[in-house]
Amino acid sequence: MQNIQKTRMATGITSLDPILEGGIPPGSIILLLGEIGAGHYEFAYSSIVNSLEAMNKAQDTGYVGPKKILYITFTRIEADVRHEIVHSFNVEGVTEDMAGIRFEDLSDLYFDRSIVPDAWYSRRTTLTRLQKRSEHANIFVRLAEIFDAAEPGSMVILDSITDVATQMAIQSFWADMTGFLRGLQRLSKTKNLNVFLLLSKGIIEPEKESELADISDAVFLFRWEESTTSRRQRVMYFLKFRSVMPHLEEQDLVKFAVRISVTGGFEVSNIRMVI
Repeated sequence: MQNIQKTRMATGITSLDPILEGGIPPGSIILLLGEIGAGHYEFAYSSIVNSLEAMNKAQDTGYVGPKKILYITFTRIEADVRHEIVHSFNVEGVTEDMAGIRFEDLSDLYFDRSIVPDAWYSRRTTLTRLQKRSEHANIFVRLAEIFDAAEPGSMVILDSITDVATQMAIQSFWADMTGFLRGLQRLSKTKNLNVFLLLSKGIIEPEKESELADISDAVFLFRWEESTTSRRQRVMYFLKFRSVMPHLEEQDLVKFAVRISVTGGFEVSNIRMVI
């Protein structure tokens, strides 16, 4: 029988990977759909930190995880993202490990057609910016170049789809984005890229949210629920998980309590919650 674990890429979240029999099938697009503060960013950050640590020890442990980590941001500053990840976890060596992340900042393209002053997001001269704009008039053209250059077997975080999805008032922008993501769905399979799409729930219309979920291979929903003690509890659902969902449903492993700590990062309980 085929060894399932060898066909999975670890998320780095040690409380989750065993439930997934080693991790996520390589070549998956995962939509991390979260209510504000419910844990979708912490999931991504924990996956990054733990994967970086494990990658440095891969030869000793036999770890099957991403070969590289690529973080793409549309509006945030690289230094801010690094600072937030480092200070979210009290883990020895995390600062040194962060050097293993490759960042791509697309804020120039994102803000070029906005009312935001140039000096707020770019240090380039006006001439350089105009030349750059003519070379990459569409943000998805630049994204395609980045993914073409990505090393096979990489983990890629798009921070965030919320940023670009809210620009759909621009004519044809939504069709460009969904078309790009459908193409990315094919590319991810050929290059074994695991791509995490961060999307804040409730920002865009439900039907567009559903369309993004349809494009994705898996949808992890992060939300707040009231517990029996009337305290809010973070919960993670697997709404969709191609090729993995039958296994999870058979064992009733589709809903998890979530805990976030400075030492353990994002953690799940494999005991189904009843609220």
